[in-house]
Amino acid sequence: MNAEAKGLLLGLIAVSMFGLTLPVTRFISPHFDPIFIGLGRAALATVIAALILLVSKSPTPSLKQLKGLAVVALGVVIGFPVLSAWAMQSLPASHGGVVLGILPLATAAASRLVSDERPSLGFWIMGALGSGVVVSYSLLQGGGHFLIGDLALVGAIISAGFGYAVGGKLSKELGGWQVICWALVISFPLIIGPALYYAPSELGDIAPINIVGFLYLTLASQLFGFFIWYKAMAIGGVTRVSQVQLLQPFVTLLASSWALSEAIERQSYLFAIIVVALVALSKRMPIYSKHRAS
Repeated sequence: MNAEAKGLLLGLIAVSMFGLTLPVTRFISPHFDPIFIGLGRAALATVIAALILLVSKSPTPSLKQLKGLAVVALGVVIGFPVLSAWAMQSLPASHGGVVLGILPLATAAASRLVSDERPSLGFWIMGALGSGVVVSYSLLQGGGHFLIGDLALVGAIISAGFGYAVGGKLSKELGGWQVICWALVISFPLIIGPALYYAPSELGDIAPINIVGFLYLTLASQLFGFFIWYKAMAIGGVTRVSQVQLLQPFVTLLASSWALSEAIERQSYLFAIIVVALVALSKRMPIYSKHRAS
């Protein structure tokens, strides 16, 4: 198996884990504050990440690497978890899954800014079409106007796009699991205060199934999923592997229907298929290195 194929396979495993994030968040949202869902899971994941770094005796990143890790932390430790949890207070998880269908393109755009990868004109045309489809879907669902939850999802997409792109680049230097572990550790001073403030006052009143959901977000969505995801991008390339996320809307839609009993309208599946098709077409478009493009 060549490097690109291995990267795509690992990416598929990570995306399957990430695809459950919105349904699980939606499921537990009535029982936790969205700030706690977003930052509490990161704070708990940080404890595990710190132990892993200590046991493995991982070297401290350089100053330049720490700057990149700060971007990763803002994107996938703080930005995406909090904004997506906020969005799930008012939007169905299935709706969010379709809107997040443009995340692969956002990641590619961020990669264009932070790495040597240079997608072709055809790639960007497919990206623009996909974005237009997602905007149309949001307007249809919102009765002709954007919902506040959609604005939160846009912020989550931008946050994740940069967090994925910068993290994917750093993973070539530090290793996939070290990137998310260090990002969690350096963000801890910022997140622990709000996480404790918005934590449930009586944890015993929370049903065990909701605790399990929160632990899933902590272990799979915030920690171990990123071990696999950043490793995939280090092997197969940020822009190319990011396109595996085209399957994420389907994972989210199926999970929303099965676990949350959300009634999925046919147009949601239709728009998801269109978005996936456009992103799949973008995968066929060439991606050049910075030096070759110049």
